[in-house]
Amino acid sequence: MTEPPLERLNKHLALQLGVSRREADDLIEKGKIRINDSVAILGARFKQGDAIFVNGKPLQSEASYRYILFHKPIGYVCSRRAQGENPTIYSLLPRELAALKPVGRLDKDSSGLILLTNDGDFAYQMTHPKFHKTKVYEVSLDHMLEPLHQQMISDFGVQLEDGTSQLQLERLDETRKSWRVTMHEGRNRQIRRTFAVLGYTVVKLHRTHFGSYVLANLPPGEYATFSLK
Repeated sequence: MTEPPLERLNKHLALQLGVSRREADDLIEKGKIRINDSVAILGARFKQGDAIFVNGKPLQSEASYRYILFHKPIGYVCSRRAQGENPTIYSLLPRELAALKPVGRLDKDSSGLILLTNDGDFAYQMTHPKFHKTKVYEVSLDHMLEPLHQQMISDFGVQLEDGTSQLQLERLDETRKSWRVTMHEGRNRQIRRTFAVLGYTVVKLHRTHFGSYVLANLPPGEYATFSLK
């Protein structure tokens, strides 16, 4: 009788827990994973029928990777719990998507493209700075951007408390208040902070692109599934 094939433990954990394989290896290395009655080791494999435990609790099976493109409206937070009177994006999604995690975030006053998944490796590749994923936003300011300030932001960068912020700017109309902003990193509220240093308030921030993914005509509060490109 043929023995069932062995599967890699870290790959299986990543799928079931929605973490990266690196994070799965970290759980194994810390002794938090058991296969049957034995503590798992790095590089471990298992066969169908083995019982896998995480922190003493049995690991649920039969998950599959899911990828969601979501149009986040203004006023919603990218967390599982509401913050004060601000509801969570999960209140707009069906219950079967509640286990998916946001890939990067938008603050409650921002709108646009959010990706959600249970694929930790995909999330890591989309968000780690070394992969240089391009993000594009439509930004409106409270008053016209001076040409000198445009040059400072685009050519030299603006100094923030966590380092230099350099953004690519493209004017969207003649008012000099509306701009297309392109960036390759994603520090917390970076665009808002960059303009604030020079005396501007961002009154609209709407993400249209994240890597190769585009919001297009998806209505606010709606989602669409996608496969990896």
